Amino acid sequence: MGDAVDAVDPDPPEARWLDEDERAAWLDLVFLTNLLPAALDAQLQRDAGLTHFDYMVLSQLSEAPERRARMSDLATGTSATLSRLSHVVAKLERRGWVERSTSPTDRRTTIASLTDAGWRKVVDTAPGHVEAVRTLVLDPLDATQVRQLRDACSAIVDRLDPDDRLRSLVADHDAPSV
Repeated sequence: MGDAVDAVDPDPPEARWLDEDERAAWLDLVFLTNLLPAALDAQLQRDAGLTHFDYMVLSQLSEAPERRARMSDLATGTSATLSRLSHVVAKLERRGWVERSTSPTDRRTTIASLTDAGWRKVVDTAPGHVEAVRTLVLDPLDATQVRQLRDACSAIVDRLDPDDRLRSLVADHDAPSV
């Protein structure tokens, strides 16, 4: 039996280093993923008393069939653990915007439903959120850049979510978009 040193590859593969353009693109993406959530969160806190995560939960429920979703699907759609989602849904329940119930077909499954008050909250909040998205993300871009952003993000999402788990949760519905 060898020690840990024996397990080290004496000839590791050469790293595929980033060229100047790739490094600049990567760093801008890192900056974007750090700055944008905080900016969206600040707008929602200021205008609606919601965190961005709260709004994402309400928004996803507003777009779900019958404004209901399994907690596990909501967790997937928000990239949250069931524990974090449960904590936030409990907060939204206390505010009267969401109700939880046990699935009638599978007693192990919990269903979250958007209440009428929750629907009104999404409808009232969406215009300000969409304006923030426009101001922060879309207005600095021309139409060609918007298409390029969509294509670039889509290619990355395809790599990160090859089974389309997130996209499959988004349904065409009469809910406000975003």
